[in-house]
Parts: sequence; structure tokens; C-alpha cells
Amino acid sequence: MTKRFVSKNVLVTGGSSGIGQMVAVRLAEEGANVAINYSSNTAKAEETRKLIVRASRDSGRDDANVLVVKADVSSEPDVEGMFEEVFAAFGTMDLLVNNAGIQVEGESAEMSAEQFDRVIGINLRGAFLCSKLAIRHFLERGGGVIVNVSSVHEAIPKPTYIGYSVSKGGMHNLTRTLALEYARRNIRINAVGPGATVTPMNTAWVEDPEKRKIVESHIPMGRAGTSGEMAAAVAFLASDEASYITGQTLYVDGGLTLYPDFRTAWSSGG
Repeated sequence: MTKRFVSKNVLVTGGSSGIGQMVAVRLAEEGANVAINYSSNTAKAEETRKLIVRASRDSGRDDANVLVVKADVSSEPDVEGMFEEVFAAFGTMDLLVNNAGIQVEGESAEMSAEQFDRVIGINLRGAFLCSKLAIRHFLERGGGVIVNVSSVHEAIPKPTYIGYSVSKGGMHNLTRTLALEYARRNIRINAVGPGATVTPMNTAWVEDPEKRKIVESHIPMGRAGTSGEMAAAVAFLASDEASYITGQTLYVDGGLTLYPDFRTAWSSGG
């Protein structure tokens, strides 16, 4: 495997499971020092730390720096404390991956303001708070990279998940606005938009054969994606191979955003 992040310092929010975990492992495999953020599950965070250490050693690094940081990314004091811990351990930061995210299901007309606010707080406010502190640091050190883990639902509505849809739509414009604002300051900001992916967040359909069949029937490639495939896309956008890319969302979705209902012509358009 090409090692594009040797001795680079990385923070991955929501890094103890799912896509975030695989992103952290992938970057460690490519030589990075990795800090993972988690909010509650200490055992899962420790398991991920061990995976990162193993990945670093397998890549030939016995001296990799691995950090586990507990913080609620929707809380500004928590985020400030998290960045202080990362800087104390690493000294500097090259890459931020905003991955932390939750979703709450329910009829939009019955969704409580507290439920809505919690999803927006983690998914969108958290990405803003972390990006703000990362950008301040990048401005001082002369550049850096942010990759946001968004969703196809920044473009595709997701009924009964109003908070999630709105948060990802907001992340789309967060990515584009910050990218435009700081493009001349050697700061690149992009997003990955996963489609249906096999993660713990999606166990409701992943572990139900009938529901999974329905989900995958809408995907032109006929299958769900893996966390590893999402991590590969994040690594690409974070690397120097993507040095002329900013403000973009790379959809990694098996063709889900291609209007799959048009796979067979049923209208002449117009």
C-alpha cells in the first residue's frame, strides 16, 4: 500500500466505529499519527486504538502516535479541550476528518425539537466547531486539509430522518463555503458522500435480509458499500493526489445518485 501520510497528524471524529474507525485504520496503515474522538463507548474506542496500533506496526512503524479523546463534538468546551489534547500529543495537525454523526428516525411532524437539535448538534454544529479550530491552526502553520463525511442525503431527501437530511444538506454548504473562503490560504476542504453502507448505524437493514434486499434494489451496482471503500475515498481526498480538488463532494454510492428509477426509460423527458 502506498504510504501517503507518513508522520502526518490526523484527528478523526466519531472514530471508534463504522466509517470513522476504518478511516482511522486506513490512515494509520499509510503512516499517519491518528487521534480518534469518541463520545461514550470507551471499550469500543480502546478496541479501535488497538486496531490503529496494529495497522501502524504492520505498515512498518513502531513509533506511531495514537491518541483516544473523549468529547461531545456539539459542545464547544469539549471540542476546545479535544484540540488541546491533540496539540499536546502531536504538536500540530495536518488533517481533520469530520465523521461524527447520528440519526433519529420518526415522522417529521412528531419529531421533538430536542431530537432535531441533537442530530444537528452532532452532525453539523460539531463539524463547524471542529473545522473552525482546525482552520485557525492551519492558518498559523500555512495550510491543511479537512474531509467531511457527509452522505448522499445531502442531495437525496430522506423522509422520517429530517434531522439527518437537514444536517447533511448543511454539511454540503459548510464544505463549499469554507473551501471557497480559504482556498487561497492553502487549505483544502472536501466531502465524501457515502451511499448505503454496511455500518453499525445501519443495522436495522443490514441484518434484516428482506430490508437489505429492498435497499440494495435501489442501488445500480446492486450492493451496499463497505466502510473500507469509504475510507479509501477519504484517504484519496486527504492526500496530495487530490491537491487541486476543493469544495467538492465525492459520492461513493454505487450509483445511487444517478436517479436509479431511470435505469429503464419510462419517459421521453422534456
